[in-house]
Amino acid sequence: MKKIGIINSEISSVISKLGHTDMLVISDAGLSVPVNVKRIDLAVVENFPKFFEVLDKVLIELEVEKVIIAKESGEFNINFKNKIMESFKDKEIVEVKHTEFKELTKRARAVIRTGEVTPYANVILVSGVTFFKNKNS
Repeated sequence: MKKIGIINSEISSVISKLGHTDMLVISDAGLSVPVNVKRIDLAVVENFPKFFEVLDKVLIELEVEKVIIAKESGEFNINFKNKIMESFKDKEIVEVKHTEFKELTKRARAVIRTGEVTPYANVILVSGVTFFKNKNS
């Protein structure tokens, strides 16, 4: 039995297989998951588990180089956007239209679906590397 860290076997497996620039999505309950992308569905009931509860645990194990969010989050979910900006203040944050965001999810290794029911509570985490911290690479 795993002693520390994420004990969900699917999440743990996906994180361990990510390489540099691979993408992992953490989504609200409403984001459509592309057919050919692994879906890790954690949603139990409305707002459980919450988006940031899951994100916080994933960030313990995942080295993130860049994050991608929908531009619309600033208009429809400013609290979400502000918390993302604060959580990733030392990382590159890219804002794209929600339609483009959904297209990018097709390249993700997996989508972790939470029970979050606030609009645009979705993020694409772009995997970094732990052994080279140069932002220009």
